[in-house]
Amino acid sequence: MAKSLNFESTAEIIIPRDPFERIIGQPEAVRIARMIPYQRRHLLLVGPPGTGKSMIAQAVSSVLPKPHYEISVLDNPEMSERPIIEIRDDVRIRKDKTEERQPGREVTPLEVPSFVAERMNIRCRRCSSISPFTETICPQCGASKNLNGNMFERYAGMPPQFAAPPPEGGTMRIATTRRLVNGNEEVLIYERMGDGRIILLTQEEIKKIEEMNKKSKRKVIVPLTRSTFVQASGGTETELLGDVRHDPYGGHQNLGSPVYMRVVPGAVHDAHEGVLFIDELATLGNIQRYILTAMQDKSFPIVGRNPMSSGAAVRVDSVPCDFIFVGACNITDLRQVIPPLRSRIRGDGYEVLINAYMDDTPENEIKLVQFMAQEITKDGKIPHADSQAVSLVIGEARNIARKVDNAKGLTLRLRNLIGIIKMAGDMAAMEKAEKITKKDITVAIHESRSIEERLREKYGNWWTTEAADHGMKGERPGPETA
Repeated sequence: MAKSLNFESTAEIIIPRDPFERIIGQPEAVRIARMIPYQRRHLLLVGPPGTGKSMIAQAVSSVLPKPHYEISVLDNPEMSERPIIEIRDDVRIRKDKTEERQPGREVTPLEVPSFVAERMNIRCRRCSSISPFTETICPQCGASKNLNGNMFERYAGMPPQFAAPPPEGGTMRIATTRRLVNGNEEVLIYERMGDGRIILLTQEEIKKIEEMNKKSKRKVIVPLTRSTFVQASGGTETELLGDVRHDPYGGHQNLGSPVYMRVVPGAVHDAHEGVLFIDELATLGNIQRYILTAMQDKSFPIVGRNPMSSGAAVRVDSVPCDFIFVGACNITDLRQVIPPLRSRIRGDGYEVLINAYMDDTPENEIKLVQFMAQEITKDGKIPHADSQAVSLVIGEARNIARKVDNAKGLTLRLRNLIGIIKMAGDMAAMEKAEKITKKDITVAIHESRSIEERLREKYGNWWTTEAADHGMKGERPGPETA
């Protein structure tokens, strides 16, 4: 038995903890990819589908530090169509949360001026005894504690939350007094909380509440706790660059949604401090130029992209997007990647050609076994494979390298092998077998053939197949039926 197959099951195979060591057959790509996260370079991977390009991008992101900053959109009262961006680190977030705690000092009913306590329904007007505000009749003398329900003192500069009618009929939650401080008159507010506590607020604390209310109008668009790996298809500009949702009520203050709440980040913003991976890069067409701009400026505005939407007038400037770009494309599509983007990558990163196969050596067989063990463990729904099943998969890897790449080696078109392993594993799981066996792999290899191969086997050639579709078996279809 070959050294690579000296085991009973792939369950015995040790899977490397280093994500770069899980990438097989791509030593040059791995060598370069290891430098990417530390030097913050960009990377373009060129090679056939299913050869591990996304694995390389994920490995790069896995060694990046956790994001340091959260990105929020704040309301701009003076110009709502231009929301403000705020960037906060963990220290600032914790500080803001601490400051958002209810300001003021808790006082006892005995420390509250008598007339304030009476208005708050905690002191009896007749006998001056203290009782809970929920009791409308004094338990000491039996008199009504309820005062004129229309009595509510207002003063200039009172914040809106303090300038509302009394919530309980005939009682007051807020009362004000004044005092002299260094010859200047200062307003004090006594607020009775729902649990009966009384909070004393000074004029400075009232201003602080007003500032807090302004800051509270925020929407976190890129949270601090997030993945460092963002994969985007780039199918639309909205997905990649963000947008501003439409408001059917036109931003009406009572019916519509505030502008800042309708801002949606794009993948370039989600990838801030992380990796932005785009497979099939060539399919993006002209959208590639926006990626180039984001890479150069490290920020990209969020605007409404539908000219018929209420969001069309909205623009959020200076939204950070400092990401590592990893793009991937097939060899035949390379010419469709725009030259300025390739130039930017080469000037601040690397272009790497991905191998389609590797040499047929015992060492590489071991790497292929490791890959099979990784995929089975990652799937989590199929049993491990025995050594005979693995041997058959390695043989298929040789066949694929010969048929597809006309090479003597082991294929690195690993997606083909993954499909075989999973199909065999599903069959073993349905039979409640403990391991994937040679029989399962044999069936899976046969069933995993492409539709083209099955058509040739069944009908012999494409013309016969097309004729059969038109009910003319064995006859080539004419122009009117083709």
